[in-house]
Order: sequence, then C-alpha cells, then structure tokens
Amino acid sequence: MVPWQDSSKRLSLPATVLVACISLAASLLVAGCVNVQGYTAVSQVRLIDASYNAPAITVTVEGLQLAANAGQGSITLYGAFPPSNNAIVKVTNASNTTTLVSSNGTLLANKSQSILVTDINAEYQVQVLEDQSQSAPSGHSDFRILNQAPSTGPVDVYFLPSISAATYATAKPVITNLAVGATSGYVAIPSSTLYMVIVATGKTLTLTSTTIYISQAFPLGGGEVRTVLVVDPLLVTQPVQVYIANDVN
Repeated sequence: MVPWQDSSKRLSLPATVLVACISLAASLLVAGCVNVQGYTAVSQVRLIDASYNAPAITVTVEGLQLAANAGQGSITLYGAFPPSNNAIVKVTNASNTTTLVSSNGTLLANKSQSILVTDINAEYQVQVLEDQSQSAPSGHSDFRILNQAPSTGPVDVYFLPSISAATYATAKPVITNLAVGATSGYVAIPSSTLYMVIVATGKTLTLTSTTIYISQAFPLGGGEVRTVLVVDPLLVTQPVQVYIANDVN
C-alpha cells in the first residue's frame, strides 16, 4: 500500500515571480498568483506532470514560465496568465532546452485550468483541462480522477468509510471503468473521513483480494475540490502512485 500523498508536499512552484493578487484570489478562490501587467481578466493555470519518459521539464505558456525542473507527479500552484484562444504551450528539457512538445490551447478568462503533460508510449502530449474553480456544495466534496496508468489499465474508484468485510460487501464504486488516458468528470461525495480505494475495473472487493491502491483515511469537511492523478509505479512490485491536487480549499 502506498501512503496517501498530498500535493502540498510535491509542489513545483512556477518560476515566475509570485505576488499577492488579493482581489483576484478572492474572486477565483485560489492562492498563488503570478502578476501579469496590463490584463484585467486572467486565466489561472497550473502544471500536472504525468510523464514517464520525459526528463525534468520546463513549461512556458505564451513565453511566460509556468514551471521549471518539474518531474512526474509535480503539481504546481496556479499562476495567472493572459487569456488566449490560441496560447502556445511549450515543454522543454530542463537541462538543455530541447523542445519535447509544443501545442496550442485555449486559456479561458477568469477560469482555472490544468496543463497536463503526458508521454504514454513515448509520445509527448499536452492537454489543457478546465478545472472546477468553485467550492463543492456544503456537506460534499468533489473529486476528479486522471487515469495515466497504462500498465494498470481501466480502474474503478471507491470512497469508503472503513476498510472492512462489511463495508466491502455493500460498496459501490463512485467512478467505474475509467480508461487509460481518460479524465473523469467531477463527482460529488458526502464529506466525512474516507478511504479512497482503486481497483482494476470489475474486480470484487474482498479482504483477501489484492487492491491496486488503498489510501490512508483522510478527513473531508465539505467544500473541497480535488484532482487525483493515478500513474503506474516505478517498480512493478508496487501499487499505483497517487497524487492529489487541491483545486479549491
């Protein structure tokens, strides 16, 4: 079992200068702003690095640096960038500036977005995902899963109050048959202290069966919005690696 890993312990900060954008942070409910002079509306952007084969990378958006020396599992704080219908996102080797992939994406004004970098089958790709920027409803927490684990295959995801035979007997997955490379929508779950359990799609939960991943218990007070990145382990004897991004709260 791999310990629950909070993204706050694996943040790769944008290399551009962070400033206190108090009014902007209040309206967008995010922390950590990059000052972009001359823009009254901005797009909040972060990096999620799910690459396997890539070296440490530097990522720029419209020529502005979002992250430097990032590796697999790196999740940056949000930074403010100018909105654009055709923003150039460039991923380069951090050590020698060789371009690994360059792509164009839409950066929406006053929205939060993630730049997801992947290289399954050694094909570098960039996706721009729109993130939820408002808190989950009172008494609920919203989760989104990114399945970037090709060796693991499609997965089912459970959120359970305990790890026991009685709980397993009536458990139903919140997310089912999430294919490799797929991103689930945000799903709302009642807030409480929960375990996240990930299994191969269709697998019956029992105490004697081998699950892919069981988190430590984690408390949810309500309003949280989270993105969960699932990647294959570096060693075949380990379960999947799981990283959590705090979208809101």
